[in-house]
Formats: sequence, structure tokens, C-alpha cells
Amino acid sequence: MSNLKKINIDGIEVEVDGAMTIIQAAEVAGVEIPRFCYHERLTIAGNCRMCLVEVVGGPPKPAASCAMQVKDLRPGPNGEAPVVKTKSPMVKKAREGVMEFLLINHPLDCPICDQGGECDLQDQAMAYGVDFSRYREPKRASDDLNLGPLVATKMTRCISCTRCVRFTSEVAGINQMGQTGRGEDSEITSYLGMTLDSNLQGNIIDLCPVGALTSKPYAFTARPWELTKTESIDVMDALGSNIRIDAKGREVMRILPRNHDGVNEEWISDKTRFVWDGLRRQRLDTPYIRENGKLRRAGWGEALAAAAAAMKGKRVAGIIGDLVPVEAAYSLKTLIEGLGGKVEARVDGAKLPAGNRSAYVGNALIEDIDGAKGIWIVGSNPRLEAPVLNARIRKAWQLGAQVSVIGVGADLTYDYKHLGTDRAALVKAVDGAEAYGKPTVVIVGQGALNEADGEAVLGQAMALAEKLGAKLLVLHTAAARVGALDVGAVTEGGLSAALDGAEVVYNLGADEVEIAAGAFVIYQGSHGDRGAHRADIVLPGAAYTEENGLFVNTEGRPQLAMRAGFAPGEAKENWAILRALSAELGVTLPWDSLAVLRSRLVAAHPHLGRIDEVADNAWTALPVKAPGKADFRNAVKDFYLTNPIARASALMGELSALAVARARVAVAAE
Repeated sequence: MSNLKKINIDGIEVEVDGAMTIIQAAEVAGVEIPRFCYHERLTIAGNCRMCLVEVVGGPPKPAASCAMQVKDLRPGPNGEAPVVKTKSPMVKKAREGVMEFLLINHPLDCPICDQGGECDLQDQAMAYGVDFSRYREPKRASDDLNLGPLVATKMTRCISCTRCVRFTSEVAGINQMGQTGRGEDSEITSYLGMTLDSNLQGNIIDLCPVGALTSKPYAFTARPWELTKTESIDVMDALGSNIRIDAKGREVMRILPRNHDGVNEEWISDKTRFVWDGLRRQRLDTPYIRENGKLRRAGWGEALAAAAAAMKGKRVAGIIGDLVPVEAAYSLKTLIEGLGGKVEARVDGAKLPAGNRSAYVGNALIEDIDGAKGIWIVGSNPRLEAPVLNARIRKAWQLGAQVSVIGVGADLTYDYKHLGTDRAALVKAVDGAEAYGKPTVVIVGQGALNEADGEAVLGQAMALAEKLGAKLLVLHTAAARVGALDVGAVTEGGLSAALDGAEVVYNLGADEVEIAAGAFVIYQGSHGDRGAHRADIVLPGAAYTEENGLFVNTEGRPQLAMRAGFAPGEAKENWAILRALSAELGVTLPWDSLAVLRSRLVAAHPHLGRIDEVADNAWTALPVKAPGKADFRNAVKDFYLTNPIARASALMGELSALAVARARVAVAAE
């Protein structure tokens, strides 16, 4: 039986699912209904009453459109579609009354409020309110909360929409915010004055429709109309969250999420949102050459000539870091292999078989988690490795999915069945697995794959997926990894084989690698981190916000990161540095522009040209071998300090210290 129902909204008749609410049906019809508490991704609260509409033939009073389903509306006397009016005199008067009540205690802070220019209350007061106030009594005030170093609070502005409470409890999975009191004394507060313990807490800033919750690091630095807005892609993890970078002049002022239902919905992690202060610190802005044990400044001509002289006639190896766009990885591979050298992108030692995309990416979409009834997590802590993906797993769990974990036990914000911590538990699961006959996803983390027996573990995980009738998702931690594997920037035998016997190592942004003494190191990157300290020549490159680049996310989806500003000083785009160096070496790369480079790249790897599409990966199972006996270890130890940009950020350092302090178990005397 069809669930579709017809409804007439302001004279526009649409056919929608009967389970839809009137406010959702209005969106289908293209009719705008104002709201404060309603949000598409949160449960319905129905407490702001701004979305009142008139249901013709219904009760002689306005109805909350966010809480009334289409199937509950009565048809007309002759079976006509039920009629809803959103612009009638009754609705206009009701909205004006609601807005007047909301503004009774709201302070006149607009000129000094950080939400000014982006405030739903401001916009809707102009559109649906009245231009005067009848209220003359003193306004109510509330104490501000200390939620930590990320979210600033001005609770006197709060209109009790409860979006923040619903987000933290439903999506982020923490229970530290709630509402106390009744009537005029009701207020949003945190439990025992606690700060928020979540790496998704910054999303409540976007959710707040007034200026009660704002960004502490961004506060009072810019107004929205001063900012240049650039749509881009996040590289703090391998999820490929869609973001908007807001810059003022040459400086990034803030990073906000963009909606993408297939990747990050409309959430981003706190590291993604607040890491921008790391783009200003510890930057490499000029080339350096090491002389007598010390780095000295040099010009580009001198540095490139010195690098070329060091590489000519030598055994060369190239290594590719975690934040490198595909174009730069492809350029380095082409250049180094043209010199007879070897290139490696799996710098964490992950045993990911190149050439078998179903093994290093899997065949599942991130979206498949939504409808999964069974989710298996092997050797991963998604709360640290990809917090937004973890929120998606939590959503599936809330809808009834059974989560099973093999690996280190941790608080993942949802209940799960812990099947063991070691390889034996995985083998046992494979031996006892039977086809579920229902949608299942197996998620394998890098912690399971970067040990010596990583390929055997991956083979077992693929066998588990086959026996369960499940899809496999390999959860990467490095944004650059899948793209580099796609272009074949790997060496048989991994990092040790690539570096074995190398006299010169070209380090392209790999700051988590120890390079043994003896080799001459050329480092190209954006920050003065471990890679630059080990280098004999330093070539300053652009960060992810300073060049156009292609990144392939953990599910194999190519996406474009766009330039939001220019690199500092003399730093250049990464592909351009490699092109200039190739000319010095006499093996000039066959492209003079990013457009030509991309056309060569897509000609060699056609799926990289299909932006925002996930290619179908033909399933090629690895042979099932017996893995070792050790426990699984998680790939991410400190969520806030995983890459050079994050390590340069003062705020990330503060958050890391807070996380360590919070994890420390207090003794009785404390």
C-alpha cells in the first residue's frame, strides 16, 4: 500500500510520504516556514512555536508544523487534499506573538554580538516580527557557562531551542548538557558545570540560532561580510569532510562545514574546525640549505640547483606524507621513477596491497553505514580516527544496528559487543561467521594493518566480510593515502624497501617518519616540523588551504580542495616546485600548468576525473593467511596532534593537554 499523501500548502499541491511532517512537506513544495528548534538531523522538540501554520478544517488555532505529520491531516469534505496555510492572518499574528515573547528577555546585543549578520533570530525578527516592543520591565539575565576553550557562551541570549542539548546527547553521544528549572527560571546548563568532553562539540556553534553559543577562537576577529568564502575539503582525517574556508585578506579566520549527505552530512570534527591557527605558526616561508650543521636562508634558484646537484647520479627515494594532494604525489612519482628511484606513500607501514582497490579502499560507501543492521570494527577507534564517521555509526546503532568490536576497548559513545583484543579473536570471528542476510559493514582501521602481519589481517577481514555477506570499508587516517595508492606511488616491500640503499631521500611532507642518518634529505613541506629538522635542503610548500588539489577519501571518492589564500613568503604550490626541480635535473616533467597535469593524471587514472563519484571496486579477496598473535593497537594516540598543522596550533596543544588531564584517574585525596 502506498504511503504517499497529497497536501495543499499555500495553493501548491504536492504528494509526499505520509510520515513527513508539515514543515518537511513545505520544503518539498518550496514554501519557507520559519523555525528555531526544528533541525532536520535532530529529534523534534516542538518548543519554539515559530513554525505555526493554519490547518484548514482543523482546530481553530495554529498548529506546530514540525510536530504534525501529513498522514494525521483530515482531507476536505469531498476527499480533496488537506489544505495548510502559512501566510494567513492567523499565522501572521501567531508568529508576531511568538517573536514578541522570544524578544522579551533577549538582550539588545546585536552590535557587539558575534552572531551578528548570521543570526536566525535577527533575520526572522525582521521577516516575521513587529517593529516595536511593548515590554518595559527589566530583562532576565543568566550566568554564562564554561564549556571549555572552544565554545563561548552568553546564556542571556538563549531562547531554549535545545538544539545544543539534542546534538550533544544524540549525535555526539555525551550527556553533559541539559535544561533545568521551569517557566522563567528554566535555563540550559552543563552537568555540575563540566566542560564538554567531545571532539564534535564545535557543531553546536553552527546549530545555535542566536548568539548564545559562539566560537571562542574566532570571537571578535571578523564580521561575515568581510570574509572571502571558499568551498574546499578537509584533510585532518581521511573522511574528506566538505568544508567552507573563510579568509580575511591572506589569513584563514574560521572553517565551517558544508552539507554532503554522502560524506559528513553537515558535521565536522573540532580539529577540522579549529586547526586554522596552526596555518599561521611554524611556517616555512623561504628555502633553506644546511651548512656546517645549521640551516641558512637561500633563494629558490640556489636551493633548486643544490637539490638537483645532490640528486644527480645518486640512488634516490621519495616518500609522500599524509597531507599531499594527488597532483603532487603523481608529480613526485613521475620524477623519482624517471631517475630510476623508488617512491612510497605508506609511511606508517600499513600493508595495503597496491593495485587491489577492493583491499586498500574496500567496496562500501560511508552512506552504507546508515542502513546497516550489523557493523564490525576491527583494529580501529573511529571516535579518534574519524569522529564524524563515528557519529554515523552511533546513528545506525540508535536505529537498531548491532556493533561488534575486535580491538582495544574504548568509549565509542555507543554500546557494542566486544569480541576480543587480539588477532585470535578475528580468526575466531571468521571461523564462526555466518551470512547475516542483512546489511552489514566491516570497518578495518590502520592500527590493524600497520604491523608486520598487516596483509594477513586484511585478508582475514576480507574473509569475514565475505562470510557475513558484508561490505568492507578500510578506514584510513591519512587524507593523501588513497590518492597516492591510486596513482601507484608505492614500492614492493614498503617503506624499508624504498629507503634501502637510498643515498638521497626526497621527503614530500612526511613528518611522522624517522630517516636514518647517512642519507641526504630534501624536505618539501609547509611547516617546520620533524621533516624540516632532519633535512639538508628545505623547500617551502603550500598548505591545503593555499593550493588547488585533489584528495581521495577513505571510501575512494575524489574531491577537490580549493585555494582560499596564498602561501606565506616565498612558499610555492607543491606540484610547481617539483616541476621546477625536474627542469634543473634535466628530466623536465611534461606539464607547465595544473590543468595539463590533471589531464595527464586523469588520462592515466580515469576514475580520478569523476569528481565526487565513488568508483565500483571489483572484489578481489586476498589469500587467507594466519596472522600473528599480538593485540591490536589503534593508529591514533593523540587525536589533536596527528599532523604538522595540528602540532603548530596552540589551541590543539591546549585541547591535547586537557584530554590528557581528563583521562588521568583522580585519587581519593583529590
